Amino acid sequence: MPRSGTIASVDVFLAIASKRDGREYAATPIPDDVAGRILDAGRLSGSSRNTQKWEFVLVEAARAGLAAAVYAPQNVSTAALVVAVVGEAGGFDVGRCAQNMMLAAWNDGVVSCPNGIRDPDAAAAICGGEVKMILSFGYPARPGDPQRRSAEEWSARANRRPLDELVRRV
Repeated sequence: MPRSGTIASVDVFLAIASKRDGREYAATPIPDDVAGRILDAGRLSGSSRNTQKWEFVLVEAARAGLAAAVYAPQNVSTAALVVAVVGEAGGFDVGRCAQNMMLAAWNDGVVSCPNGIRDPDAAAAICGGEVKMILSFGYPARPGDPQRRSAEEWSARANRRPLDELVRRV
């Protein structure tokens, strides 16, 4: 329940706590409106001084070549949507952009995975510029329901270090 004078809230924490990288995709295509929201979430990301030094390359015909340029080719070759973030954006900006896209996808039941680039020169040749991030998206091969647990339950089950190991005061 929002406090008086605040805007209504959405349960972003549930989305964050329940999201897991998905690497096994169903053969179901992603509708254009869902793909559009994913891309728009990237566009809406903050960037240093709002420079937006990126473009989003949808990899379709060159999918096999790009798959060969990442560490886990099946993530790219089996995805319904592959987006390469290309340009001069810094790492922090690219991370914000990628996370926005992945959370927007999760909101529509689409799983995603960032892909490590094994061959940056090949990826750049395919995508027409320096590739900062390759994201693969698809409907999950084994669907789940993020609302089957609370955000706190998802958090407790996460394979992550506990906060008391990560937070210190000075």
